[in-house]
Amino acid sequence: MQNKNTPVFTSAFEQEVFEGLTTFPKHLSSKYFYDEVGDKLFQDIMAMPEYYLTNCEFDILENHKEEIASLFAQNGDPFSLFELGAGDGKKTKILLQHLVDKSIAFDYRPIDISQNALDQLEASLKLEIPQVSINTLQGTYFDTLRDIGETNGRRKVILFLGSNIGNLLHPQAVEFLINMRDAIHEDDLIFMGLDQKKNPQTILDAYNDKAGITEAFNKNILSRINKEMGGDFNLDNFLHWEVYDPETGTAKSYLVSKVEQTVHIESLDLEVRLKRWETIHTEISQKYDDEVVEWLAEKSGLQVVTSFSDPEEYFKNYVLKK
Repeated sequence: MQNKNTPVFTSAFEQEVFEGLTTFPKHLSSKYFYDEVGDKLFQDIMAMPEYYLTNCEFDILENHKEEIASLFAQNGDPFSLFELGAGDGKKTKILLQHLVDKSIAFDYRPIDISQNALDQLEASLKLEIPQVSINTLQGTYFDTLRDIGETNGRRKVILFLGSNIGNLLHPQAVEFLINMRDAIHEDDLIFMGLDQKKNPQTILDAYNDKAGITEAFNKNILSRINKEMGGDFNLDNFLHWEVYDPETGTAKSYLVSKVEQTVHIESLDLEVRLKRWETIHTEISQKYDDEVVEWLAEKSGLQVVTSFSDPEEYFKNYVLKK
């Protein structure tokens, strides 16, 4: 057991850490991996040879940018291009450059939980593609989806790349897609990346690299608690562990306590006791196939218009509408 006197929370981060570490089994949200350190670690992950997702989606966007741009432009009216979880925008810049080259009228509205990532993206775009009109939005997906519904009257295209929806189990993914559906009109589009089911070892290798970059990324949530809440987590006391179930298509990440330990978090006035080999669940990464995507779309009141794939069909980008 642990001390569970509910404190006054000063942020959603504090509240979710308190709730996650005082329940059983313990859990923390992967959205809090990201700060300046976490952003850099994720960029390093995307550059790893084992992390196939980035290169696959990069190839899809590069090889199909003409068709994708035509879909987005439709009848030639200006549109707003929203991107959920924009990050460094490396892949999106392929589309942005092509839209600019084709003189297609649009504005770009990247959304991310990390203000640091948005600032870096805006600075890089001003240097690399200064013609792009950019308006950054900081916040969580669910908060910003509500705002998307109240825009400037332009058509909307919502980008959701990198299989980020895979961080949600199917019931939460359906809820999320319903929120997306409610934020768009009949002529708007959703362009969404979904990682496909494949050799289980390929998936495990992508989330458990030999260089330990993913381990550092997973443990960064503990570093943030130490820095921002006065925690005293010893990161060496935790094992990064990844599992994948090929039947359900669910990959899960854990931090496993290697020793019996007590951790104090000052701002929460909380003592967390962990038994040896007790887990803190930090992330899921769901994998899909066409049948599952069609089912998710149907449950959400959406329909699949078309999809684009890399040659090995490791990854697909689906186009959906109401």
